[in-house]
Amino acid sequence: MLSILEAALEAVDPYEAVRRAVTLEDGYLEVFGRKIALDDYRRIYLTGGGKAAIPMGRALEDILGDRLSGGLLVTKTDPGSEINDHGLRKTRLLGASHPIPDIRSVQAGRAIMALLEPLSEDDLVICAISGGGSALITAPAGDVQLTDLQALTDQLLRSGATINEINTIRKHLDLVKGGGLLKMAAPATMVTLVLSDVMGDPLEVIASGPTVPDETTFQACLDILDRYDLRDKTPQVILSRLIRGVEDEIPETLKPGELDLKKSFTTVIANNQLACQAALQKAKSLDFHTLYLGSFVQGEARVVGQLFASVARQIQLSGEPLSRPACVIAGGETTVTVRGRGKGGRNQELALGGVDGLDGLERVLLVALATDGGDGPTDAAGAVVDGETRKRALSQGVSPAEFLGNNDSYTFFDTLGDLIRTGPTHTNVNDLTILFAF
Repeated sequence: MLSILEAALEAVDPYEAVRRAVTLEDGYLEVFGRKIALDDYRRIYLTGGGKAAIPMGRALEDILGDRLSGGLLVTKTDPGSEINDHGLRKTRLLGASHPIPDIRSVQAGRAIMALLEPLSEDDLVICAISGGGSALITAPAGDVQLTDLQALTDQLLRSGATINEINTIRKHLDLVKGGGLLKMAAPATMVTLVLSDVMGDPLEVIASGPTVPDETTFQACLDILDRYDLRDKTPQVILSRLIRGVEDEIPETLKPGELDLKKSFTTVIANNQLACQAALQKAKSLDFHTLYLGSFVQGEARVVGQLFASVARQIQLSGEPLSRPACVIAGGETTVTVRGRGKGGRNQELALGGVDGLDGLERVLLVALATDGGDGPTDAAGAVVDGETRKRALSQGVSPAEFLGNNDSYTFFDTLGDLIRTGPTHTNVNDLTILFAF
């Protein structure tokens, strides 16, 4: 089982993903077949951010060597923690907070803006983007303050809003998102490499699309607030900005056709599907019967957990949709509507949602894992459940239903010793859910 999980993470190793996508030969930088003559540029800079910023940056420094003039990357670190160069030689590294931005996120946004705004058409910018970039790089627009963004982000996360919806709003409250970095760097050429943490790899959603045009609108932001009944809970300065945007009093995000993008482009170098396929191939090599459910699993985490438990019960009952030994693999991103006061993340809640359904089943295991090693605001990547989990919990006086009702999946699995703790993996391609029936 561990070898299957390891295969998935190795397939989306950011350093190797960059090295597969980018080569330098005879003065030409080639990215998936697109060639860039480096002699056409006076200076080459590296920037961007996300949970995979460090290994992506190291790979690009190794490829570019002395041709790189300098740069700035932002990654996730705990407040007050020291940050070293992690092997980066020419690129400055800053730390900031995720999933709620902090003052360091704003400082990082300002630093990147200061790097990009003076550039000319003789400059080339290579931007490394990965999951987490929306929170890590922040530049509040207009009168919006960091505290306003923090409050609204927290409300959206607790409401069960999707990452697409959250980032739609973020783009309209921030100067670097929604094509903001691309606009700041113009007329310099910008090449963006993306490690995708969003289902379907929509470039305008990943890290809130800092280097691509945006088709969402201020009206869409208000619609999202109404959908989750958040208008009355939204800071007034944010609500006022969105309304002014709808009334055309302030400009929209960068739209398609506004800039000449003949030389600039953005491309995905690794994603959730790549991780799932690697896990699938490894499982096949270990003689499992395999089923891939795709990389678009979404919805309430606890309900998805119940669904996987139902599949396990069907396998035990009839040998369908797979006979044993079976391995069912899926990727995606579920959501959690927070109603309790507990601690956890969507993968832990998914696993807890499957506890009752798996109860009593023999030789089954459900694994729910965040590929970045951090599931929600916890030190765990996810959790594991088998047919004995419910019985063991009750024997210790721990009720699965009670902890699920309080959104306290972390405490539940920590009590049982069933949390998955990997530490930061320095990659981020969303979540993996794997069901084993031996």
